[in-house]
Order: sequence, then C-alpha cells, then structure tokens
Amino acid sequence: MPSRKKTSRTTRRRTPKTDRSDLRVGLVGTGFMGRAHANAWRSAGTFFDLPRPLVMQAASGIREGQSREFAAQWGWNSSTADWRSLVASDDIDLVDVCTPNHLHAEMSIAAFEAGKHVACEKPLAGTLGEARAMRDAAKKAARRDVRSFVWFNYRRVPALAYAHRLVRSGRVGRIFHVRASYLQDWGHPDTPMAWRFDAKKAGSGAHGDLNAHIIDLARFLTGDEVSEVVGSVEETFVKRREIAEEARATIKGGGAGKGGKRRTGRSTVDDAVHFLARFKAGAIGSFEATRMATGNLNRNTIEINGELGSFKFDFERMNELQWWDHTLEPGLRGWSRIMCTDADAHPYAHAYWPAAHGLGYEHGFVSQVADIDRILAGGEPEVPMPDFADAYETQRVLEAALLSARNRTPIPMSQVK
Repeated sequence: MPSRKKTSRTTRRRTPKTDRSDLRVGLVGTGFMGRAHANAWRSAGTFFDLPRPLVMQAASGIREGQSREFAAQWGWNSSTADWRSLVASDDIDLVDVCTPNHLHAEMSIAAFEAGKHVACEKPLAGTLGEARAMRDAAKKAARRDVRSFVWFNYRRVPALAYAHRLVRSGRVGRIFHVRASYLQDWGHPDTPMAWRFDAKKAGSGAHGDLNAHIIDLARFLTGDEVSEVVGSVEETFVKRREIAEEARATIKGGGAGKGGKRRTGRSTVDDAVHFLARFKAGAIGSFEATRMATGNLNRNTIEINGELGSFKFDFERMNELQWWDHTLEPGLRGWSRIMCTDADAHPYAHAYWPAAHGLGYEHGFVSQVADIDRILAGGEPEVPMPDFADAYETQRVLEAALLSARNRTPIPMSQVK
C-alpha cells in the first residue's frame, strides 16, 4: 500500500494541470511595446487554436484620457491610470508589464503578491539587484502555480526557432563561434531626450535594449551559457540631447530658456557596447549593440559556426536563414537560403500564411502569446519560453559586460551573482 500511494503522488505531479477557463489579461504600459503587445493579445486567437480564450480585460497608462483612448483603439474592456488597481483586481489573471525598465520590479513583484501571472518586457530590469529580486519573487510565486514570462520575442521568429532545432538535432555539431550584433541608427545626435537615455529609468542604453536580445538568442540557440566576459568597451557619443517638446512642456516655467536657448538633458547611458565572451562548452563569442550605426534600421544578426554546419540570420530579412552544410562533399558546399515559411517544416509558420508569404515583426509577439496561453493551460510551448530565472542569466551577462568595460578587465561569470 505505501508504494502505491507514492506512485499515485508521483503521477499527479507529472501530469500537467489543464485549465480551459478564460485567460483575463491586464496590460500596464501603452507606448510602443504596449501597442505591440496589445496587437498580439488581440490577434493570437485568430491565428492559433488557443486552449484558453483570451480576454483583454484592462489597460493602464499614465493618464486617464490616454489610457481610455488606448483601450478603445486596441480592444481592451476597460482602462485605468492606476496600475496598482489593475494588479489588485480579481478580474485579472495575468499582468503584462510593458513599462520603462525601472518600473519592472515594483510592478512585477506586486502582481506576484496579488497571485497574478506576469509577462514582463526585456531586459528583466534596469539593474542586476532589481532583476535578482524579480527572480526571487517569481520563484516564490511558482510554489503557488503562478508563472513568469519574459518577452524575448525573437525566439519565436520561425527562422530562429528552426535554427534552434538544427542545433538540437546535431546538424551543427560542436560550436566554435557565436557572432552577434544588433545595429540601429535611431539614436543619432538629433534624437531628443527620452527615458531610454536616462540611466535612472533605463539602467543602460543600447546594451540593455539590444544586447539583451542577442545574449538571449545566443543562449537559446546554443543551449550553452557564458562563462566569462573577456573584454568590453562602452561609449556615449552624444552627451546631451535636446528635450522633446512634450517633455519640455512639463518643466515648470515651460518654453525655452533665456534668449530662446533650447533646453537639453544629459544622456547618462551608453550609445554602444561591444564585448567578447567565452562559453562553457568552449565556443567564443562577440556581441555588438549600438543605436548609432547609420543606415542600419533594425539589423539584428547572429551567426553560429559549428563543426558540421553554420547558419546566419539577419532580422532585416527575417523570413530567411542562411545555411552551410559541411557534411556535403566539397564540390557541393555553399551557403544556401532557407525560406522559413513552410508550414510543414518551420515552427509557428503553420499558423500564418502560405509559403513565402512573409511574416512581420508583430508575429513574434503573437506566437509568444500563443505559447503563454498553452503553458497556462498545462501544455508545452513550441520552443523554450524564458521565465524570470532564465532572463536573470541574461541580465548577469549584461552586468558582466559593463563591469568589464568600466574596470578594463575580464570578468568570470562566477563573480556576478
């Protein structure tokens, strides 16, 4: 009898708990990412057969009028300028945090304490300490079956999800190199001051904004972890930026200064960070992030070179994966283009359009919503979903790169807790 009881308990733990009830979502943050997330919550059920019907319950912005307009435009049932009331509401099952980085910790932890699942934008936080607190709060909440998710949406681009499968199936073999860069050019000197240039709100600049994505992709694709940041440089090219009209209007006294001189604010974040790294299994990596690479609009690239094959990806050609098969005889080797839109071969492609009818930026978010819904119904995602513990490992690498740049020394990951 004792052994039968033990078997029964083990079976119950391994059987996913299914939930077919409505998933009621509250969104906090109505800027660029708020729009991307709202579109995903609104669209996922039209593309995917979701086990839990989605309800866009409430949206919260800074001001009542702005929140109300956003909710009406994107299909939310209600709006509020008080994010705390949204988090505390009994009508919310999951809180989606799309705010500036310095608000992630307070909002996410409050949501966990209210028993809500949390989906948080990247990077996990502005500082390693805040990220650690979020990781610990998520671990505590998990004991009550409360889940955490982080919006590293590029994992769900079909080409990258397929590259992940190539590595897992052994087609790449032992990995030698990880070469990643994320280049944008919107941070030129004429770009006005905003929260992303304020270290108190953003934590870092291009580093946390862009390197976070490619660090996560490197970890996701290789299945390996960084063991050491070997060297790093950071640079702030634009020290002061003009305060945008909407920001200037909020300053007491308003308008330009004496003599009509335009007001400026000090940029306290990096414009570019480059670093080199070693991985535990022996590969070496390079990472470059900048928002001042003139002519590169959103060039998120990663290349992985292995013993049996290599692949390259460029988000500006997001439906394609470049592939080199080194197992072919020498005369047949060459870079080939895989159009990653075939429903029978590529993850997520089945939900959208016929082959070669390309997907866009927004579909990565839509696919992530579908995976969140599956997980909360007791199922499995198409590819691994980053939670707060996973995202914390990316945050540790971000921190190690900054420490290396500022101290001009290699930083073993064992020193970054």
